[in-house]
Amino acid sequence: MRLRKSLLALVGMMLFVVSAIAISPVRTSLLRAAGRFLVAADPLQRADVIVLSVDSDGAGVLEAADLVHEQVASRVALFADPPDAVDREFLRRGVAYHNAAAVSVGQLHDLGIDAVEVIPRTVTGTNDESRDLAAWCSEHGYRAVIFVSTVDHSRRTARMLARATRGRALKLSVRGSRYSAFDPDAWWQSRTGVRTEVVESEKLVVDMLLHPLS
Repeated sequence: MRLRKSLLALVGMMLFVVSAIAISPVRTSLLRAAGRFLVAADPLQRADVIVLSVDSDGAGVLEAADLVHEQVASRVALFADPPDAVDREFLRRGVAYHNAAAVSVGQLHDLGIDAVEVIPRTVTGTNDESRDLAAWCSEHGYRAVIFVSTVDHSRRTARMLARATRGRALKLSVRGSRYSAFDPDAWWQSRTGVRTEVVESEKLVVDMLLHPLS
């Protein structure tokens, strides 16, 4: 039943995109609405710490630096990036391991951010991030957090984090980085944008069907 609903949701999304492209007078407005469907619209709030998602990369670093300089928060945190099995094999063969977390920490320092923390947890995606973030914030007494994600992933991330932190004394908002590659107002102009829109829309619709009360 869930698979059938997911397929119907995907077909509906595809029909929406095709219709938007076909109806010229309202095409741009409909396509922009489809792009904005993926984007979280949490109001910006003063926070104890800004946390970067594991896939936000340089876009997340830049967004966090801007927010600190705008005095929204004074601290930035990101998840550790320990070597996996492939990385360990490269290390065994004498090839240097490029730690993504260490690179981001260095970039933040270069951008003038001194207060940077590394969350000592291994995460592979948003599910892990949601679970570990809530526990880490509780351990450190953080009550207000801004979570920086890629813009195309921000609404689904907000839903997942809301479920993971429900019942906790934690005020959390999600911010899609302004430096993300995905442009919700022009995604249809590139193959990458179209692919991202279709894939992320499918995932978001499935999440809404499985968790309608999120």
